[in-house]
Amino acid sequence: MSQGKAYTKEQKEFIVTLKQSYDQEKFEGEVVSTKDPANRVAKGLCIGLRTVKSVLSEYNLTNKVAPPSTNRGKPPFSISSSLSTVIRWRIRELNRSGQHVSVRSLCDWIYQEYNVEIPDNTLLRTLKRIGFAYGMSKRRSMLKERDYVVIARREYLRKKLGNRKKDSSFIRPEVYLDESYINVNHSVEKTWYFVEEGPWVNKPSGKGLRLIMVNAITEHGWVPNAKLVFQAKQSTGDYHGQMDYGNFSKWFKERLLPNIPPNSLIFMDNAKYHNIYVDDAFPTSKTPKHELQEWLKTHHPSEYKDDMLKLELYKKCKDLCPKPKFKLDVIAENAGHAIVRTPQYHPELQPIEMCWGVVKNYCAKKCDYTMQKLKTHLEDGFQCVTPITLKEIFQKVRIEEDRYWKEDAIDDENVELLEEELLFEGYDYMQ
Repeated sequence: MSQGKAYTKEQKEFIVTLKQSYDQEKFEGEVVSTKDPANRVAKGLCIGLRTVKSVLSEYNLTNKVAPPSTNRGKPPFSISSSLSTVIRWRIRELNRSGQHVSVRSLCDWIYQEYNVEIPDNTLLRTLKRIGFAYGMSKRRSMLKERDYVVIARREYLRKKLGNRKKDSSFIRPEVYLDESYINVNHSVEKTWYFVEEGPWVNKPSGKGLRLIMVNAITEHGWVPNAKLVFQAKQSTGDYHGQMDYGNFSKWFKERLLPNIPPNSLIFMDNAKYHNIYVDDAFPTSKTPKHELQEWLKTHHPSEYKDDMLKLELYKKCKDLCPKPKFKLDVIAENAGHAIVRTPQYHPELQPIEMCWGVVKNYCAKKCDYTMQKLKTHLEDGFQCVTPITLKEIFQKVRIEEDRYWKEDAIDDENVELLEEELLFEGYDYMQ
């Protein structure tokens, strides 16, 4: 410590710490060992022995105490820009497939693929520098990111956006239909209970009998006279199994079409009985082999080979033949309407799904485990879907639509940039 200069706070703390250490030695005994002075200094000042030896070594070499280093910036990059590009692509690929990403797994992958060994800490610093963060991930269904689903979502959103006016109102009226179900024992799971007796509530076991519901909404409310409720033959399994094209098409023609605005867009999901082809559809899996052969030879003779199997003929005809229409689409078009199918795995884009939630939540709160009361509560539940509720629901759906539209475009741009970077750096991203 230099004379004539004020001691720093840290220097004063060293003095106090050393004095306390000597007091402790005095308390422990009259004789104090003077062996291993470096260790005594470390113990007395409460610092590491390695630090003491490092300072003493530096002093013995230079005969002076060097000031603290001022070169405290970020260490230089240890990973090339080309390898950083590969790392960005790899993390994005794992994110899109829903797989966990860790520093250790990235190091192992880089070594296996490019024979480059990177210390964990070096990669960790690099990830932070190039814009990555480690934290809680947001769950996004892998099914939604499959190519055919992304394409279907994009086509669907393009139609939705194309039906908006500048003031956000609809060009053509929009009608949303759906089927759902509710069991007689559908009730709220949480309740208050007496702690000493435990959370035992006298509820019937099982789900009980089931009601199937079919209905449709517009932005103004439920479609008048479109509601259909009937008891299912079984209370387990997929409720779609309780419907077929005959029953659904009858409801579609008699209950829905007469009660919706002219020139409507009718939105529905991809239930099997929604997608029944017209009777003269060609080809189908049941089309005889000779008909497939005749059609291919007549319309595309260059694609035909005598040794083609029926599976090959069917695929070739399906690829080359104009896509047949669905029966419901023809019925809707004849009535002056058009059908739009929502993309798979996207219930959040169907406002009627949220309406079902309102209805079912009401019934759950009122549940008394009888079919008679369930039917009464169901009628009251439908009344809970008010114009105010619908306005909020449509706003939420529109937010989801806009979010998907923007995120898909951003994802596409990022993928394109990464592909360009990888190609520029000489990496084959298609491996």
